[in-house]
Amino acid sequence: MQPFAPPRIPANELRPGRHWYATAAVIAVVLTVLGVAVGVYRIDKVTDAVDTGHQFADGDTVTLRLSPESERTIWIKDRGPSAAQRCGITGPGDPRLTDPGVDVFLTRDETWNPLYAIDVPRAGDYEVTCSSQGPSRYAIGDSGGLVAFVGVLVLAGALPVLGIGVCAVIVLITALRRRGHRKRLLAERHGPRGEHPAAVR
Repeated sequence: MQPFAPPRIPANELRPGRHWYATAAVIAVVLTVLGVAVGVYRIDKVTDAVDTGHQFADGDTVTLRLSPESERTIWIKDRGPSAAQRCGITGPGDPRLTDPGVDVFLTRDETWNPLYAIDVPRAGDYEVTCSSQGPSRYAIGDSGGLVAFVGVLVLAGALPVLGIGVCAVIVLITALRRRGHRKRLLAERHGPRGEHPAAVR
């Protein structure tokens, strides 16, 4: 007498479909790749955040081509911002110099701090002049340095973690629901113990 073979349910009949496993994997891959791309892009930007190759001194006038989306900042070398340092900007409309917040940009032997954020109303040529109570060096750069970079790195690291977490949740829920569906189908087709109706006496 051959042993009774346990009934089988074709995998393609179970719900939710197995395509959810592929969807979970795609989400994990996309968010991981996005996180890596954000990190690489930001590393590239932060290394060139300040144009230290074009420094200017007290009393020098620098002409900049700017637009409202430029997000440019005046940085000062080896000195924290203080009331002793002043910059002015002239150009079309009503350009302003605003508080840039706390940040830092480091090279091998220099430390740069943001002095003023540049806010312009429209595209055009603007002139910037700075002065201080002592010799200072200035440079124009982006609005973000290391502090902004750390924030972006946190986001870049969180994206892969989020992707893997979402993937794991989808896989777990899909597996549990498919298992439950299999049990229901077995009960409907073969009785509560998974026995074929012909085998029930």
